Amino acid sequence: MVLEMKNIKKSFGDVEVLKDISLAVDTSEVVSIIGPSGSGKSTLLRCATFLETIDSGEISYTGTPAVTTGADGKAEYVGPAELRKAKQHFGLVFQNFNLFPHYSVMKNITDAPINVQKRDKDEVFAEAEELLRKMDLSHRADAYPCQLSGGQQQRVAIARALAMNPAILFFDEPTSALDPELTGEVLKVIRQLAEDKMTMVVVTHEMPFARSVSNRVIFMDGGVIVEQGDPEEVFGNPTQERTKQFLKNYQQ
Repeated sequence: MVLEMKNIKKSFGDVEVLKDISLAVDTSEVVSIIGPSGSGKSTLLRCATFLETIDSGEISYTGTPAVTTGADGKAEYVGPAELRKAKQHFGLVFQNFNLFPHYSVMKNITDAPINVQKRDKDEVFAEAEELLRKMDLSHRADAYPCQLSGGQQQRVAIARALAMNPAILFFDEPTSALDPELTGEVLKVIRQLAEDKMTMVVVTHEMPFARSVSNRVIFMDGGVIVEQGDPEEVFGNPTQERTKQFLKNYQQ
């Protein structure tokens, strides 16, 4: 099991955003999380990647706990060194790319593997060149983010995440900032990663994509998992009324 999240609770002030959510992701599994705005999807990803702290629950990567719940019922995080190790297990691709604007494409991809993971420079550059080839961006290695289209920037962001050799990749609405043509470029890359058996969790509003690429679809609403299962079951024959209402808004 690459990721296990158990009984996750998260509030912002008086607003309970995640209500006792549990989620497990196995090796090579592609899990899509769908649901209306404000349902807690992005918050769940931010908690999984330690960008937000949970109030209570457990988070483990590859069987090693990163967060547990203490006797007082509150979340307890491991120390800084152990947390750094846990962060090595995942990569995160944001909706707004989050590239370093003053770094070239190549430096955006190679900086963390060289300076954070302390890996051999020649090896890192060779891997980065291969990643850029896969992203169809070999010709843009020396360009800066401002010189790229949104779709190209997102593909660089994916390459940057992959350069860390993560066990799992998280995508937080990776196409929401893109127009339809550029959306297709990015979804094609994610589809290829799925074919290559990359373990992924994708928060998305692209329903046909979620249906065709995922091993499992999770429908969230109001901070809970309303329904989950095989994509064909969830999209073609949902059991919960709330899921049916939500999917009515989308062409199947």
